[in-house]
Amino acid sequence: MKSPRLLADIGGTNMRLAWQERPDGPLHDTRVLPCAGYPTVHAAIAAYLAGAAIAAPHEAALGMANPVTGDLVRMTNHSWSFSQSALREALGLRRLIVVNDFTALALALPLLTPDLLRQVGGGVAVAGSAVALLGPGTGLGVSGLVFPPGAHSGVPLSGEGGHVSVAAQTPLEFEVLRILQARYGHVSAERAVCGAGLVDLYHALRQLGQSGAAGVDSAAQVSDLALQDGDPLALQALELFCGFLGNVAGNLALTLGALGGVYIGGGIVPRLGTWFDRSPFRARFEAKGRFQLYLAAIPCWVIDPGATPALYGAARALDIAGAQGR
Repeated sequence: MKSPRLLADIGGTNMRLAWQERPDGPLHDTRVLPCAGYPTVHAAIAAYLAGAAIAAPHEAALGMANPVTGDLVRMTNHSWSFSQSALREALGLRRLIVVNDFTALALALPLLTPDLLRQVGGGVAVAGSAVALLGPGTGLGVSGLVFPPGAHSGVPLSGEGGHVSVAAQTPLEFEVLRILQARYGHVSAERAVCGAGLVDLYHALRQLGQSGAAGVDSAAQVSDLALQDGDPLALQALELFCGFLGNVAGNLALTLGALGGVYIGGGIVPRLGTWFDRSPFRARFEAKGRFQLYLAAIPCWVIDPGATPALYGAARALDIAGAQGR
């Protein structure tokens, strides 16, 4: 066997790893490792390679939940930081490509088949138009694809749209954001629309005197209280979460002119199942005044995370870099 290609999708909580024998080949030995279980990204990768018992790779692509603007990579929602050149040398790689994790996911969007998507409202995507991507998990990832004239495939966007300022549209949202502002100062979209954000929304509602169950410390607890126990406070927090997500998604769709559709990744929304389809998300996505009809036509899809699409996107990043001689 030729030296494998190592692929990784590294979030603030977990990292997914796999390897390919060749470009466009299937993924092998896909595994999930907890980031907190390893002191460094090098230690985590070394543990994966030892566990998979494969030959040392000569090239690797990592999708990371943070900006990638130079040799030094520092994660936003985890303690890992590293030098790309030092990691490449430590792993004995000829080539190492590091991109934002949602840039990698954006590269995988054209590969997604209909069985990996669930549509939430809207009509039919306009071929060749921009595509938007966002997804709440440990943080809030944002990206997209644009299609310049003559381009054979979409060009991914690499930005930090999860850190734009979030806006309130109802009296309750204004009160909740006032509480978050007192705690954080700047209230970004990520402060409300991520796992920790869902917990903060729940506790903000408690602070406002709403009735509900005892305190919680994880997004899973809030969603379980809401969807399994019917706890009214947890349901209200989840509705706020989906409303804020719809607002942010609508802003992104307008900014990009995303008539090609909006894709929702990340780990939280897929776990909400079809309840999400009935949540305030779609109404808030479309609630943009004179542009309501414009947004009403745009389809939104929830991505099935079980297919590990970001790993295929990391592989595409490796292929594109190779074609560009990097």
